Amino acid sequence: MKPPIQNIPYNALEIGMEAQQVRTLNADDLYVFANSSGNFNPMHLPDKDGDGDGQVEALAPGLWIGSLISAVLGCQLPGPGTVYHSQTLRFVGRAFAGDTLTIKLRLTAKGDNRLVKFDTWVEAADGSRVLEGEAEVYAPEKAMSFDVDDLPGLTVRRHVHFERLLARAEPLPPIPTAVVAPERPDALAGAILGADHTLIDPILIGDPGKIAEAAEQRGLDLNGYRIIDLPDHQQAAARAVQLVNDGQAAAVMKGHLHTDILLGEIIKRNTGLRTKRRLSHVFVMDVPGLDHLLMVTDAAINISPDLMAKADIIQNAIYLAHALGIKEPKVGVLSAVEKINPAIPSTLDAAILSKMAERGQIKGGLVDGPLAMDNAINLKAAATKNIRGLVAGRAQILVAPNMEAGNMLAKELTYLAHAETGGIVMGAKCPVILNSRSDDDQARLASCAIAALYAEYKRK
Repeated sequence: MKPPIQNIPYNALEIGMEAQQVRTLNADDLYVFANSSGNFNPMHLPDKDGDGDGQVEALAPGLWIGSLISAVLGCQLPGPGTVYHSQTLRFVGRAFAGDTLTIKLRLTAKGDNRLVKFDTWVEAADGSRVLEGEAEVYAPEKAMSFDVDDLPGLTVRRHVHFERLLARAEPLPPIPTAVVAPERPDALAGAILGADHTLIDPILIGDPGKIAEAAEQRGLDLNGYRIIDLPDHQQAAARAVQLVNDGQAAAVMKGHLHTDILLGEIIKRNTGLRTKRRLSHVFVMDVPGLDHLLMVTDAAINISPDLMAKADIIQNAIYLAHALGIKEPKVGVLSAVEKINPAIPSTLDAAILSKMAERGQIKGGLVDGPLAMDNAINLKAAATKNIRGLVAGRAQILVAPNMEAGNMLAKELTYLAHAETGGIVMGAKCPVILNSRSDDDQARLASCAIAALYAEYKRK
């Protein structure tokens, strides 16, 4: 809990009184200021080159720094009840994202009508001044205290985890990727965007006329891309699988065709891409405000998986987590409740899967269940229900009891919690990028990055 803020009324103020605060400027501060002020000058955004010198500036807006002075006046000296009369600002230095600033003020004069004057300045970490000036404010008449614990918080819709994945994936060699039926603008644009970021090297398989039309609609240049003329979607999917088996492709990407046509070719016993593990889909989600990636499985392939299918689903997700840099992922096996109830079969499966992980039948991660959604991802909820362990409240992988629950969970996070979503099919000989028709370009780009990282993990 935050302590209440208290003021010093006019009669208790004395010349020479001082106050200060320390504040570190982070990237989210720049986004918040841009949105609240309407000032979108790229000089003050954390990911833009505002002056064309090839470098990101991330320069602190002058009035953001000035607002820090009002925070000390309004919260400390004189504190709550203070109202501005005037403020001068002289900018004698610069501050950038990541800098730690110390905001200081000193009372220099008391006048009539509770008007008081302060010297104000802001220092960088080395003590040099960034800003200096004078403030005149009307001090509060009587002592007051305010509780600030109930103020609403802010969550910036920024996807820093995917930014890190892209930064890891872009230096890797692009993986040859068989793109099946990229015959609509969104499907083609996703593949070309992945190529632009050097994540994939697309091999376009489908109707050349439709592919060209899709390119024209989005203004895409197809020069340099290999196009295989196969208008029939089943034949195109079969050729993609053949390219992988022949070593000419290291990933498959779904374009504008039915998922069951593509998967039907992938799971063929003799000519497909099957392995000993069952295929499953893993959504990788960057949820604003969450300090780690969140994975949801299976929400796209296995409708009502049995116990052994769930074991494969978990193992697939754990391997993908390893590829994304999570050494020992925490896996929460979800149900409606956290206690075993024979009337709810998913609780029995969850308990057995947890024991299977303990005995080494599922490797590479910590598995616990049954867990309800709240106590899987929230430590306070887990503690309230007296659920102990390394997974409860900290789950990085959420295993849904069936496809319906997983699909609803993933889409709720996408459309209500503003998560950015990528994902691939696991359990085949290569990663399969299974985009939805509703995916935006960023989701398709994220899926390409995930596939590239997993392909590198398999190669090593």
